[in-house]
Amino acid sequence: MSLFNGFNISASGLTANRMRMDVVSSNIANANTTRAQLVNGEWVPYRRKSVELSQSGVSPFEQQLQSMMNKESSHVSGVKVSKIKEDQTPFTLTYDPTHSDADEDGYVRSPNVDPIKEMVDLMSATRSYEANVTALNASKNMFMKALEIGK
Repeated sequence: MSLFNGFNISASGLTANRMRMDVVSSNIANANTTRAQLVNGEWVPYRRKSVELSQSGVSPFEQQLQSMMNKESSHVSGVKVSKIKEDQTPFTLTYDPTHSDADEDGYVRSPNVDPIKEMVDLMSATRSYEANVTALNASKNMFMKALEIGK
């Protein structure tokens, strides 16, 4: 196991959570965007996006189990953003016949973004980011104390 494994794991968590915060910010900014994408000649509202995380640098379970049983060092390097996916829930319909994007019945398709859900996701990403900063600082402090022993 490398001395810097803790730094690498915390750094990957910081990067992943920063991406989560960026995607949530994009969702909140586009919560009222009714013309986000042109599909088949028709404007489609903004579709909510979410980040999917996965482990990075991890071998399959059997290899991990064997390496742990043989006291080998496992190669775990944190998390990574595996993909940014679009939420496929239906768009919300609001009745506003004066809106420029209203259909013939007077309904406007609005993005499937729920600001309350986005704020909860933002708080979760922020807390995870702060936890990774705390872990990174703890690792740094342990290295500094270890260096002081040699004085």
